[in-house]
Amino acid sequence: MKGLALASRAPNIQKKDDKLLTSAVSKIAAFWGLSNVKLGSVLGLSEATISRLRSGKTFLDPASKSFEAGQFLLRLFRSLDALMGSDDDAAKSWLTSHNLDLEARPIDLIDSFKGLLTVCDYVDAHRARV
Repeated sequence: MKGLALASRAPNIQKKDDKLLTSAVSKIAAFWGLSNVKLGSVLGLSEATISRLRSGKTFLDPASKSFEAGQFLLRLFRSLDALMGSDDDAAKSWLTSHNLDLEARPIDLIDSFKGLLTVCDYVDAHRARV
């Protein structure tokens, strides 16, 4: 299989990436007003672990599903920011408003990994319109 590139979950994670992603996720949660319980639900972590993440006492493990969920949360934030033209109030409003296509409020869907992916894909699809 020499020369064949296989997809991997985290190809080039650097030592400091855990701190960077943890910091970004904490800032996104604060910006969107996500509680520790809500962020824990999104990342699949306990409320106590989220509290330690937000205080900088622990970081997302690059080999964990929580790290991957954090990457998707960051992707959603960036995609939504681009789609809304950096209008922060519009992005927050979109997250908390019922979406007919998704048949729910996006903020409610991101509690599950599948829902987070669905919302990310939905926003990316709308960004890609020509």
